[in-house]
Amino acid sequence: MTAIPLIDLTAARDGGPADRLRVARAIDAACCEIGFFTITGHGVPDQTIADLRAAAHTFFALPFAEKLGASHPVKGTNRGYHPVGGETLSAANDQAAPADLKEFFHVGPVDVTADRYYTSEPGRRHFLPNIWPAVPSDFERAATVYYRTMSTLIIFLMRLTALALGLEETFFDRKVDRSIGAMRLNYYPGQSGPPRPGQWRASTHTDYGGFTILSGEDVPGGLQVRTRSGDWIDVRTQPQSLVVNIGDLLMRWTNDRWLSNLHRVVNPPLTPAANLARLSIAFFNHPNYDVLIECIAAPGHAKHPAVVSGEYRDLKYAKTGLAPAKVG
Repeated sequence: MTAIPLIDLTAARDGGPADRLRVARAIDAACCEIGFFTITGHGVPDQTIADLRAAAHTFFALPFAEKLGASHPVKGTNRGYHPVGGETLSAANDQAAPADLKEFFHVGPVDVTADRYYTSEPGRRHFLPNIWPAVPSDFERAATVYYRTMSTLIIFLMRLTALALGLEETFFDRKVDRSIGAMRLNYYPGQSGPPRPGQWRASTHTDYGGFTILSGEDVPGGLQVRTRSGDWIDVRTQPQSLVVNIGDLLMRWTNDRWLSNLHRVVNPPLTPAANLARLSIAFFNHPNYDVLIECIAAPGHAKHPAVVSGEYRDLKYAKTGLAPAKVG
């Protein structure tokens, strides 16, 4: 593939089993070849996307000191505001590079109950309270609505995944319904000068977990994906057409049938008309922390040993400077 496939989910959402299977096979083809696809007909209201994007733009336009007030008190904790220069994504793939030219706001799961799954020691480590900025006043509401909407969409995408892999349609339901995933509001400022050699807005990396759902902006200095031939291609990202890709853990789960592909966010041209800020909203699903991820393969043909979901994510986070919380 030399372009990211466009898949309309309308038939799968509104139709019957045959429609869902047809869409599932299209997803399977995309994930086997390039690991990325763009979805329309996903059912996410335009207003849900617009509200969070507006709130995020307002937040990132605040003075630096005010944004820092929404940081977690423990440095490296995956909640709240993180300034430019605090992360190098390529480190998760053991590749050295200068720090990424982005700032971001990290949101964790928004629906945490008194169930022991959440209140036990491992639960408390994975389900930290969120930090919300005072400005804009609707930030928490917009982020919560968006997070819940993406969580519902993930369940649907995982049902299509099950069909694509020849499994019962609900195979993944209880494995991803209490996800330890996260949402990142990534903000790439306009650049005041040339970056360092090998420095990108987001360095070359793969994602860690299951599906990532991205709402981006069609401005210079955007997302690129590597094809199997080694070429880098631009991914057109617009707020309403969501870009989906798979992470390392889902690739492992499919016994490497699906590809967790390298991608990056490149720098804009240093011209006034093109050197624009860019906002992307990335929703990362990661299976429930206690799920044992075993390759879906015939007996004796698994390419990877089993791994526990939460332990796998903690390892990836630690490589990029985001450490799991310590619970006393």
